[in-house]
Amino acid sequence: MNTLIYILIGVAVVLILWVIGAYNGFVKLRNREKQAESDIDVQTKRRYDLIPNLVETVKGYMKQEQTVLENVTKARTMAMQSGGTALDKANTENQLTGALKSLFAVAESYPDLKSNQNFLELQREISDTENKIMAARRFYNSVVQELNTKIESFPSNIIAGMFHFKKENFFEVNDSVEREPVNVKF
Repeated sequence: MNTLIYILIGVAVVLILWVIGAYNGFVKLRNREKQAESDIDVQTKRRYDLIPNLVETVKGYMKQEQTVLENVTKARTMAMQSGGTALDKANTENQLTGALKSLFAVAESYPDLKSNQNFLELQREISDTENKIMAARRFYNSVVQELNTKIESFPSNIIAGMFHFKKENFFEVNDSVEREPVNVKF
């Protein structure tokens, strides 16, 4: 009889340790998802900071292209004011990317601007920032995929249900124009 009690206690301890480990795994993945979302925010903030410098540099060369500059400024303001998760901000971010594409396309008509060192440096910085935003989005999606897989997999789905861990949405580009690569040539 004593052996049976020890076996039951051992099984209970192992089960409790498994529940604790599974719960901690979910907490770790949820925190990584939040970190990944924050990384996206950091890079988009960097882009927001670069845009006014780009607009000021371009203003002197493109006086007749005022609407393009205004569109970039409006899109930046809308993107900065959008709240919620990274997925909620995706639409305004896509509008900002489109406005920047328009600005770079119009800038091709101005040879003096294309040779301006400040403009070239800002162009490089924005391009670098766009690459970092894409890397942050990929990292976010990989963490979300790992979390969602664990939530859906047996037996960890039992723990996920008990502690109300929910699936997260992937960062996706819904606009077909945004799926096209940015072509920034000067």
